[in-house]
Amino acid sequence: MMTLFSPCKISPIPVVSFGCKSTLKIYSAKMELSITQPDDWHLHLRDGDVLKAVVSHSAHHFGRAIVMPNLKPPITTTAAAVAYRETILKSLPADSDFNPLMTLYLTDTTNPIEIKLARESQVVFGVKLYPAGATTNSQDGVTDLFGKCLPVLQEMVKHNMPLLVHGEVTSPEVDMFDREKVFIETILSPLVQKFPRLKVVMEHVTTMDAVKFVESCTEGFVAATVTPQHLVLNRNSLFQGGLQPHNYCLPVLKREIHREALVSAVTSGSKRFFLGTDSAPHDRRRKECSCGCAGIYNAPVALSLYAKVFEKENALDKLEAFTSFNGPDFYGLPRNNLKIKLSKTPWKVPESFTYASGDIIPMFAGEMLDWLPTPL
Repeated sequence: MMTLFSPCKISPIPVVSFGCKSTLKIYSAKMELSITQPDDWHLHLRDGDVLKAVVSHSAHHFGRAIVMPNLKPPITTTAAAVAYRETILKSLPADSDFNPLMTLYLTDTTNPIEIKLARESQVVFGVKLYPAGATTNSQDGVTDLFGKCLPVLQEMVKHNMPLLVHGEVTSPEVDMFDREKVFIETILSPLVQKFPRLKVVMEHVTTMDAVKFVESCTEGFVAATVTPQHLVLNRNSLFQGGLQPHNYCLPVLKREIHREALVSAVTSGSKRFFLGTDSAPHDRRRKECSCGCAGIYNAPVALSLYAKVFEKENALDKLEAFTSFNGPDFYGLPRNNLKIKLSKTPWKVPESFTYASGDIIPMFAGEMLDWLPTPL
C-alpha cells in the first residue's frame, strides 16, 4: 500500500486530498490523480515540418511552455520571437489553448534595448544563455559573458527578465561529465554574486553540485528545471546493450549518485525546482548516424515519467507543486485553472512519430508506462 501524506483531513472513504487542490482516488488497484494543468518550462519545438509534428504532443498535456530560441537562424530579437510565436500558434490543433512563452537567444552583440522591447511585448519571458558550442545550434552563443554582456544583464535586472542558463563550460580540457560543476564554479556563482537581483533559471540540472548550488541561493531569484531523463536514467543508459543514441542529450546523463540527488530535490517539496522537459526532437537519421545529435524527445511521456518518480518516492502529494505551481510562481505568472488526470493505467509508447521528412523516436519507444495523463 502506498504511503500518502496530506495537510487535509483524510476521509474514511478511499479518497485522499492533497493540499485541498489535487485529489488521488484509489479504487482497489486503480489510482487516479487530478492535478492543476502543468506547464513545461523548457521546451524545444523546432520549426517547419518538425514543429507541426511535435507541438500537439506538448499542447495535449501542458498549458504553457517556455520555448527555446536555438533555431537556424536563432531567435535574437523580439520581432523574431513574435513571428515564431505566430508560427507555433498556426501549427496547433484548432481547439488548443496552448500558450507558447517566448525567449531570446543571448549573443555577444545583443543590444540592451532589446530587453526593454522584449518586456513590452508581453510574449517574451526570458533570455537564454548558451555558451558558444555547448549544445544543438549554440554556435552563435556567448563567448565572454562578463566582458561583452554586462549591459544586457543590467537591463535584465531592471526589467525583471529571467536569464535561462545552459550551465556547462565548453573548454575541451574540461571532462564532459564535469562541465556543469566547473560552470557553477567559474561562471554561475560569480554571476549571482555580481547580480544578486537577477532572476536565474539553471536549466536541466544534472548533478548534486547543481542541486547544492540552487539550494544555497536566495529563494525566488535562482531556480532550476529538471528533466524526466535526468530523473530516471543515469549514464549507464547510454551504453547498455550497445551505444544508445536516443538516450544521448546535453547536458549528458550523469552517475547514479547525481540522479539520486535530483530525485531527492524534486520530491522534497522545495519551491526552487520545477518541471522542464528539455524535449528535443531530432529526425531518426540525425540521431542514428556516425555523429548523432544531442537531444531526447520526451514530450509524449514526460508526465508519465515524473509521476513514476514521485510515486516511487512516496511523494505523489508533492507532484502538483513541482509540475504546476513552482514554475509560474517563480516567473510571476498565474497558475493554470484547468485540471488534468493521471490514471494508473498501463499504456504503450509509440515506436515512432512519422512526419513529412522522416520520423522521430520518442523516449522509451515501444515500452509500457504506468501513468496515463488525460485532460479533464
